[in-house]
Amino acid sequence: MSKFGSASNKKEVPALSSGSLSDIVFMLLFFFMVTTQMRETENKVQVKVPVASEVVKLERKDLASYINIGAPIRSLQSTFGTEARIQLNDSFKNIDEIRDFIAAERDAMSEADRSYMTTVIRCDQDVRMGIVSDVKQELRRCSALKIMYSARKPAED
Repeated sequence: MSKFGSASNKKEVPALSSGSLSDIVFMLLFFFMVTTQMRETENKVQVKVPVASEVVKLERKDLASYINIGAPIRSLQSTFGTEARIQLNDSFKNIDEIRDFIAAERDAMSEADRSYMTTVIRCDQDVRMGIVSDVKQELRRCSALKIMYSARKPAED
């Protein structure tokens, strides 16, 4: 007649329920699918951006249009050669097609944001300045006067 149970009366701890485990996994999967940003364009040119002494971060990346200039990646060199090429969105273009590209980028923006559009030139550090000058001249002709060059900070020792 003891008040406490005997050793033989011990209750076993029930096993953990794994019923809600799948719900948790799917919630995490959904969270990462919603928050992850996918790359909009595929780089088809090799770009090793030069080092700059003064680097300023781009404030609104949604108002930026990117022009990549460099040699085609290794898998495309058999088709396009090793000379520097201009990549607009996901395809190689000529200098004459920059005007259409800028017009399409402006049309995709709202009316209020068009004056804040910035053209970012991502150029390989070994590309000759002639092609960059030609791109800049074409941007002047289509009144895309806000230009930024993509660069990286110098390595600090």
